[in-house]
Amino acid sequence: MARQQAPPWVHIALILFLLSLGGAIEIPMDLTQPPTITKQSVKDHIVDPRDNILIECEAKGNPAPSFHWTRNSRFFNIAKDPRVSMRRRSGTLVIDFRSGGRPEEYEGEYQCFARNKFGTALSNRIRLQVSKSPLWPKENLDPVVVQEGAPLTLQCNPPPGLPSPVIFWMSSSMEPITQDKRVSQGHNGDLYFSNVMLQDMQTDYSCNARFHFTHTIQQKNPFTLKVLTNNPYNDSSLRNHPDIYSARGVAERTPSFMYPQGTSSSQMVLRGMDLLLECIASGVPTPDIAWYKKGGDLPSNKAKFENFNKALRITNVSEEDSGEYFCLASNKMGSIRHTISVRVKAAPYWLDEPKNLILAPGEDGRLVCRANGNPKPTVQWMVNGEPLQSAPPNPNREVAGDTIIFRDTQISSRAVYQCNTSNEHGYLLANAFVSVLDVPPRMLSARNQLIRVILYNRTRLDCPFFGSPIPTLRWFKNGQGSNLDGGNYHVYENGSLEIKMIRKEDQGIYTCVATNILGKAENQVRLEVKDPTRIYRMPEDQVAKRGTTVQLECRVKHDPSLKLTVSWLKDDEPLYIGNRMKKEDDSLTIFGVAERDQGSYTCMASTELDQDLAKAYLTVLADQATPTNRLAALPKGRPDRPRDLELTDLAERSVRLTWIPGDDNNSPITDYVVQFEEDQFQPGVWHDHSRFPGSVNSAVLHLSPYVNYQFRVIAVNEVGSSHPSLPSERYRTSGAPPESNPSDVKGEGTRKNNMEITWTPMNATSAFGPNLRYIVKWRRRETRETWNNVTVWGSRYVVGQTPVYVPYEIRVQAENDFGKGPEPDTIIGYSGEDYPRAAPTEVKIRVLNSTAISLQWNRVYSDTVQGQLREYRAYYWRESSLLKNLWVSQKRQQASFPGDRPRGVVARLFPYSNYKLEMVVVNGRGDGPRSETKEFTTPEGVPSAPRRFRVRQPNLETINLEWDHPEHPNGILIGYILRYVPFNGTKLGKQMVENFSPNQTKFSVQRADPVSRYRFSLSARTQVGSGEAATEESPAPPNEATPTAAYTNNQADIATQGWFIGLMCAIALLVLILLIVCFIKRSRGGKYPVREKKDVPLGPEDPKEEDGSFDYSDEDNKPLQGSQTSLDGTIKQQESDDSLVDYGEGGEGQFNEDGSFIGQYTVKKDKEETEGNESSEATSPVNAIYSLA
Repeated sequence: MARQQAPPWVHIALILFLLSLGGAIEIPMDLTQPPTITKQSVKDHIVDPRDNILIECEAKGNPAPSFHWTRNSRFFNIAKDPRVSMRRRSGTLVIDFRSGGRPEEYEGEYQCFARNKFGTALSNRIRLQVSKSPLWPKENLDPVVVQEGAPLTLQCNPPPGLPSPVIFWMSSSMEPITQDKRVSQGHNGDLYFSNVMLQDMQTDYSCNARFHFTHTIQQKNPFTLKVLTNNPYNDSSLRNHPDIYSARGVAERTPSFMYPQGTSSSQMVLRGMDLLLECIASGVPTPDIAWYKKGGDLPSNKAKFENFNKALRITNVSEEDSGEYFCLASNKMGSIRHTISVRVKAAPYWLDEPKNLILAPGEDGRLVCRANGNPKPTVQWMVNGEPLQSAPPNPNREVAGDTIIFRDTQISSRAVYQCNTSNEHGYLLANAFVSVLDVPPRMLSARNQLIRVILYNRTRLDCPFFGSPIPTLRWFKNGQGSNLDGGNYHVYENGSLEIKMIRKEDQGIYTCVATNILGKAENQVRLEVKDPTRIYRMPEDQVAKRGTTVQLECRVKHDPSLKLTVSWLKDDEPLYIGNRMKKEDDSLTIFGVAERDQGSYTCMASTELDQDLAKAYLTVLADQATPTNRLAALPKGRPDRPRDLELTDLAERSVRLTWIPGDDNNSPITDYVVQFEEDQFQPGVWHDHSRFPGSVNSAVLHLSPYVNYQFRVIAVNEVGSSHPSLPSERYRTSGAPPESNPSDVKGEGTRKNNMEITWTPMNATSAFGPNLRYIVKWRRRETRETWNNVTVWGSRYVVGQTPVYVPYEIRVQAENDFGKGPEPDTIIGYSGEDYPRAAPTEVKIRVLNSTAISLQWNRVYSDTVQGQLREYRAYYWRESSLLKNLWVSQKRQQASFPGDRPRGVVARLFPYSNYKLEMVVVNGRGDGPRSETKEFTTPEGVPSAPRRFRVRQPNLETINLEWDHPEHPNGILIGYILRYVPFNGTKLGKQMVENFSPNQTKFSVQRADPVSRYRFSLSARTQVGSGEAATEESPAPPNEATPTAAYTNNQADIATQGWFIGLMCAIALLVLILLIVCFIKRSRGGKYPVREKKDVPLGPEDPKEEDGSFDYSDEDNKPLQGSQTSLDGTIKQQESDDSLVDYGEGGEGQFNEDGSFIGQYTVKKDKEETEGNESSEATSPVNAIYSLA
């Protein structure tokens, strides 16, 4: 059984509820107000040419606004165009083409103006474009001729549609082209083959474009491929060959990039968009693609790989995603990389969007319009759609950059202001009106609402209000007491009162009172608290035999004032209650269980306010014959659950629990685990209480005060644990004052002027009574002032208006309705920290070596830290390299020096570089001001290992070495040192050393013998010394590894050796002797020419004809054609020594996927004349001797 979690919609509703709490106060529509745009079309508005055009613009205001439009910044006279109309009570334009006309004539930039006597609001500039899906130009495509193993790009070049079409590749028969690591479509729509194989000829390739609005697909004329190959047989059995390229004779090649070209490129992307980087490489075997970012890791939460790792997509790009990325294409022949420099720009985005300003006469206020972008956007203010500079002067208005300040506003100041912020990548336009009103407070919702809520839930009481000046709002309960705010209550800006955890005592009448200088208004909300719906006896997992009866229990406790509905689900779908099922209030019974009844069953108990779910799984067993040996057929299993739980010896702090053990299922019970559940703090959650030996079935349980206990028992043996027993009846212990206080009390500042006191709340077994609460006390440690105190029902309290980082004494004491807990311990906490005010001074740098420096500084005074000093921190960055034209990353790095210390070491620097460095002091709030920037230079160091050190062996005499310069020279290279030594097994030869100039990247070694291998070690040198070495070994000799193509070309040299010729002659002579012996044993009778004695001449298709010889035998015993006679006179099926591959040369042979031969084949004439079947003796050398005789 399992208790289900709340469905996802519950969590979504909670999020929307929290988002709604901070909404701004709006003017009621019965009050005069300037226009506000409520709906408008998107900035880039693409329309379907087959439909009428709608450009939306709706607004509200009092009086209702009128509308007019501009097109391309000029007044758009709607009355002069019979196709254009405006919807009633709206500014939405409708352009009707039912009577003709071309939609393209109406393309342009539109802007809507909504106006009443208090101001004018503007829509965005809406760019209207008509969707286009041009036809594909017809073209005749010649077959594409390509060598097998070569790369190939099939270009799509789709017609430029609006919006851009979706591209996909299919054959002319509309079969999709299978894409994989070798063959894939690029982002530009082209189809890339990293290497072409013979099998690619089996289909043609057509590029298809699907257009969005017309939902049409256009198909380009298909490409056909002609693949030139050294092995024209497309043997399907080779497709799964571990090295299909060598099996087909395709030469292996190092990777090269098909897209993008070259070794580097750049890309610009806008903030918030997706960044798509793509690398497609050719090579044999097909290269693998890997992605990296210089100086950091790929953003794991935003990066994903597409198109078989050929594309890297980073979603929702931000400024920190700029930098250099590179893709590495590699196969066993080598690797290459392409570097992509990514620059992140940004269209304007809001930092502080202007909001409507509601003021009373004589009040001050401000409109703020702050935006960021890259490049930095410019801000332009307008009023009622006109530039602010050309508007009539207003002595009460002052413009300060991105802020307009209003002082002593009057009724005449009412207007709608527009803030337009823009850069080269886009713009933002916001309307915000200034409304000057004198309105006493008024309530906007129905009076005396009833709110019903479930116990322990979070709830919100709404009290929408309005007034000008903006009223202050306070909440009261039952018409008395102080303002409700803090602790379990929180009042939001829009007037809503949030109760974080509802308790029974929260039931009552809540009054909200709004007050300003013109008066006050109030409203009441009645809150009723209902008990939660709980399934206290849940259905259990069951195993039943087919044909038996199963009962699933579901007993529910709910608030009696709410209507309860119990329903059942099977496999999370509503259960149909057929005639084999009976649904009762507290159970579901299934009669005659069948296999289709197997599955999960969920009991769902719900009221109009809440619900509870519990699930169990039913397993149905098929009928089985009863075994003769019952013990052998019943293996050890988990014990059955205990039953018949009984509570006796009821005392104030203890109770005796007794149970009846279940069957142990052939494995003795070792332990019993007693669990309890309480219904106040965590209803439905079971906790372990105690553990007892398996030999007992009764135990005294020690209890805590004021807990409504319910117990269950679990039996344990060596196989596992039983299902829990059914719960016992409940037993509530009497209450008492708490005997302990909350633990983990802390006092820490979350802001510079507060201190948040937190603690771990006490659980049900330590509350000891109803209405558990906490008395929080605090005072300044140095001043020893009187204690401040407050009573809190949650687990935190925030002390406001504190000095920066001063110590406080804190006490938190538990209290319930029976009394207070013991005197609490005093804990020292600190108020919030502020940023440090001073920077380290006298920063001195001493260069230790090429990669490390020593720092020394003067410590800051403790009173300037304004918090706990965490560390001194050095920010440093590599400004440039002393090597010309070497790009370096200027990413800032940091080194931390914890504690109050005056010196430290910065390591892992790059040699031969110019650096800059700044020091700060860090506390819990963050960094302080930065010190004076210091510059230093690191000396030369040893270089990193040469890159891509490659060893190739084109033949048995020569070994070629190639390498690239080190990635980090760390100084001026003066050369390379190569050390190599021959070895044969564990035997080493003499080490040899070669020195090269810094520009040399190739070297050839002449082998001393064809057997030994070589171990190479290559390192680069600067004036400081040699750097890290790159090591490689030469390939294994042919008798230890697969022969290379170079070795095959060298076989002619071996064939001219004397020992080889002698060996071949001996083998040939031995084969000849074996053939003569076999022939003598098999010969039966003689052979003689019979062609001239035959009436019917043998045709060329007769497989027995060769030189007139014919196997002679009696007519009655003549063997069947295609068979041979064995030594004992029986006839055997002829076996062919021919290779099926030889017959495939005719071009008509075909092979199945499993390699079997199908279809007809044609035997070449020379094969007929030399082979035939085994009954033809021309294949025997002895027959040739007889014919000569």
